[in-house]
Amino acid sequence: MATYKTAEVAAMIGVHPNTVRLYEKMKLIPKPERLSNGYRVFTDFHIWQCKLIRLAFQVEVLQNGLRKKIVRMVTVSAAGEFDTAIILTEEYLKQLRQERRNAEEAIKIVKQLLSGGAQENSHNLKRKDVSNLLDISMDTLRNWELNGLMRIKRKQNGYRYYTDEDIKRLKIIRSLRCANYSLEAILRMLHALSDDPHTNIKRVLNTPKDDTDIISVCDRLIISLQKAAENAKKMIGILNDMKSIFS
Repeated sequence: MATYKTAEVAAMIGVHPNTVRLYEKMKLIPKPERLSNGYRVFTDFHIWQCKLIRLAFQVEVLQNGLRKKIVRMVTVSAAGEFDTAIILTEEYLKQLRQERRNAEEAIKIVKQLLSGGAQENSHNLKRKDVSNLLDISMDTLRNWELNGLMRIKRKQNGYRYYTDEDIKRLKIIRSLRCANYSLEAILRMLHALSDDPHTNIKRVLNTPKDDTDIISVCDRLIISLQKAAENAKKMIGILNDMKSIFS
């Protein structure tokens, strides 16, 4: 049976040796045996498992428990429970597809809202009334305003009031947030619509600025979900190979 040192594993999968040690600490790979001098001894199983890890986390999709699900899949695979790992990956893939449908559907809803006529309320509403009408918490409304998504007018007594146009804007934001578009992506889209009402909504939402941290804000949502789904299919193939070799 072939064995490998930490540096050799790192070189084979294209990471720093400390990353391999981190995999061990996080229990993403089985704990390797050690020589009398304390050096770790890795096997082919570790190599396969590390390749699986690299693929699993190549695209980090954070919403709705997807990251937790893929971490669990990797740890289950590390324990040699390949059938369970395959089932978890299939569930992960199914959810990725649903998240993409949600993202696409949110864009359709936005287009419908933008092309729609008068809203159902024809009065100026207080924040509490809007919260009840749209089932959005008051804290969320405050957060959206603080992040620049809304500019709410005030009466002479200082109370905010929401117009029909504000309600439409809130419905747009709510739809996109439910689909896990970031606040930054939504703000970018709203600014683009102000400049050009006929702007390509999908393109603007999923095309962050060059200096945007894509992983943290998930601004390439549809693209990321598609890539993660492609990787999930490859992971199922790797898990089947591991099952055949190591079971």
